Amino acid sequence: MSIAKTYNPKEAEEKWYSYWMENNFFRSTPDEREPYTIVMPPPNVTGVLHMGHMLNNTIQDVLIRRARMQGKNACWIPGTDHASIATEAKVVAMLKEQGIDKKSLTREDFLKHAWQWKDKYGGIILKQLEKLGASCDWERTKFTMDPDLSEAVIDTFIKFYKDGYIYRGVRMVNWDPQGKTALSDEEVIRKEVNQKLYYIRYKIQDSEDHIIIATTRPETIMADTAICINPNDERYQHLQGKTILVPLVNREIPVIQDEYVEMEFGTGCLKVTPAHDLNDYELGQKHNLPVIDILNDDGTLNEKAQILVGEDRFIARKKVVKMLEEADQIEKIEDYKSQVGFSERTDAAIEPKLSMQWFCKMDTLAKPALEYVENGTIKLIPEKFFASYKHWMENVKDWCISRQLWWGQRIPAWYNENNEWVVAKTETEALQELEAQGKSVNGIRQEADVLDTWFSSGLWPMSVFDGVRHPENEDFNYYYPTNDLVTAPEILFFWVARMIIMGHDYTQKPPFRNVYLTGIVRDKLGRKMSKSLGNSPDPIELMEQYGTDGVRVGMLLSSPAGNDLMFDVAYCEQGRNFANKIWNAFRLVKGWESTNTPATAAQKTAAQWFQNRFNQAVAEIDEHFSNYRLSDALMTTYKLIWDDFCAWYLELVKPAYQAPIEKETLETVKEFFQKVLTLAHPFMPFLTEELWHDELFGSRDTKDCVIVAQYPAVQAYDEQIIKEFTTVQQIISEVRSVRNSKGMSPKTPLPLAINSTEIDFAKYQDGIIKLANISDLTFVQDKVTGALSFLAGKSECYVKLDTGNIDVVAERERITKEIVYLQGFLVSVDKKLSNERFVQNAKPDIVENERNKKADAETKIKILEESLVALG
Repeated sequence: MSIAKTYNPKEAEEKWYSYWMENNFFRSTPDEREPYTIVMPPPNVTGVLHMGHMLNNTIQDVLIRRARMQGKNACWIPGTDHASIATEAKVVAMLKEQGIDKKSLTREDFLKHAWQWKDKYGGIILKQLEKLGASCDWERTKFTMDPDLSEAVIDTFIKFYKDGYIYRGVRMVNWDPQGKTALSDEEVIRKEVNQKLYYIRYKIQDSEDHIIIATTRPETIMADTAICINPNDERYQHLQGKTILVPLVNREIPVIQDEYVEMEFGTGCLKVTPAHDLNDYELGQKHNLPVIDILNDDGTLNEKAQILVGEDRFIARKKVVKMLEEADQIEKIEDYKSQVGFSERTDAAIEPKLSMQWFCKMDTLAKPALEYVENGTIKLIPEKFFASYKHWMENVKDWCISRQLWWGQRIPAWYNENNEWVVAKTETEALQELEAQGKSVNGIRQEADVLDTWFSSGLWPMSVFDGVRHPENEDFNYYYPTNDLVTAPEILFFWVARMIIMGHDYTQKPPFRNVYLTGIVRDKLGRKMSKSLGNSPDPIELMEQYGTDGVRVGMLLSSPAGNDLMFDVAYCEQGRNFANKIWNAFRLVKGWESTNTPATAAQKTAAQWFQNRFNQAVAEIDEHFSNYRLSDALMTTYKLIWDDFCAWYLELVKPAYQAPIEKETLETVKEFFQKVLTLAHPFMPFLTEELWHDELFGSRDTKDCVIVAQYPAVQAYDEQIIKEFTTVQQIISEVRSVRNSKGMSPKTPLPLAINSTEIDFAKYQDGIIKLANISDLTFVQDKVTGALSFLAGKSECYVKLDTGNIDVVAERERITKEIVYLQGFLVSVDKKLSNERFVQNAKPDIVENERNKKADAETKIKILEESLVALG
């Protein structure tokens, strides 16, 4: 079978992904092997593939493919999250386009539309992940609102309620006026916003005087229920016992005193608006102030505002300011910057709102989740995120778990005609519970609210194996706890902490062992990639242009764990070039004809070196994977293949033009080629599978695929052989450099003399002659006069050129510059070694390394000085 001149990624990708699927290579069921399990962070059903997904899922696929090749029972669970707020917003928008108002629908009718939307669009992102090469067990695909997963959520709510963790009550919550639902603190994004600070005159009752109060929210003055001063503030002692008139509505409110007020901020007087500020609410509770909520759920003013009823809060702000100016009640207006909360889902400015909600007590639940990370049972990678995780877990607040939505798991609470309630799984059980408590069973109805999405996804590592409902089942006992979780730092508390909390509560075990936290994908200017900025490429288009393997390599070349990825399309081009390099190397080898003769000594020496270099690289790659340095693991693989295998080994053993190669050597080359393909496969699955099945490697049966080939294990290697060959490489490179600097043709052979006591170069001479194009290689024990010299390792090398080819003046200048540079380098090394603190405190190997640098520099200077003398 002939091989195409150029690699066709699209053809290979479609062919081999279908092949893997048809032959169940991704499928996992419990057996005697060691399990290796990853659960995919379920993307929202509203989502399409973006660069963050690309990075996250490429990393997961690399880990799962490598584990599969190591003989582990690799199981990667895919799925999607119902994303209650985001999905409901999508469905509402879709209905609006059809002229349908959500308010006109029953809950059941709305949910029919939502499920239709989910069935049509919810699987798009998973199909796109197939294009990426994601080797998930697709038969295990889960959705957070599948019947079994929803039942697990309801069971957990009931369990937590019975355990005393869940309660219902009126609390100040974060209200999203656009989503019309409460949010947890973690769903609020704080942003610094340019605002105005309005200084408003409040008239003192029965007086011509007034006080001035600064606020950023003049639209809430109609909800003021007191003015607060600091009892230590002498400026306002005359206000004790007075009442103040609220501007525009002229309602009387008292003056109260509390040290909470900062005398230095604003005017030192504080308007207290308990319904619309968390701190004011707590102050109001302390002083028994009434609460006047002037905002509707959608952020418009209600009748309690008395004025501007029905106006949006931000429009009302402008109108209130205008009305205050017309009434001469604005003292001044200043520019002001402050932190404002925005909904993580809708980006609407959050309103603090008193609301009856369901909450989960977190203080007790959070303690084991912190201990797991503190004692190393769960590792956060990189460790820099531990501090913020610890701070959050030690300062955790009760979690508002109810959402005023229809899309999601409905809270299993039931009310009677008197609004008395019980928690029960079904209406029948609720009726029985009400009867048992001696309460009315008339007018029974279920709670309208649904649970926060994170409550359901917090069960994900357990519920995907049905471990909540049936903890003794085979899958759960085999696959749980899972191994690695790959996710984004921004959901460390949203999701990761809650999975740990729920996993421990149910199993007394952590849900995973390692949490690999990826960075944010940014453009080369450092900006976060987003649709709004227009700086985010379409991943599908990238894969079409550069091939999936090229894009995977491009993503991973610049993605150190926990650090932001400065993405540039040039990385994908580099990945594509790497794929082409491997393809062309394969074409080269496949084009060789063999002769039934044994390998030469030089070929055996080259093979011995590459085997040791390969083993060294495998050890380095293994260490990188152990420390989740996937970018480094890829780069080591990249250099091994591009440099060591292609640029050195193949060049050393390849036959002369149109000449045959020794059969023994060809077999060795083929063996090495298959080894490097197995190393590259986790990163480049399609290209490696395509080459693996070429007839060059003989016929293969159906299951003989690189996806399940044995991944190279760490083996011993001879450092001396590697060190010697590094010196050989340096000699060859230096000779090539001499030609280049003299403008000589690479085809011009040069004589080379080597003076060495450290290496027996005789076994390498054929390789040096071939790759450096040497006309005469001699081994000497003395200096060679009248020759250009250089140092390779500790070996002195001499290239004698015709005097006509040497510009003596230029050569003297070059050597002099190099001597000056080395002398400066020597000064810096001497300075470091003369520093007693450095010598005493640095590791011995570091000190020894500096001493070696000094010795090398001194030797090079000596040789260069001798070269100057030889030039005359």
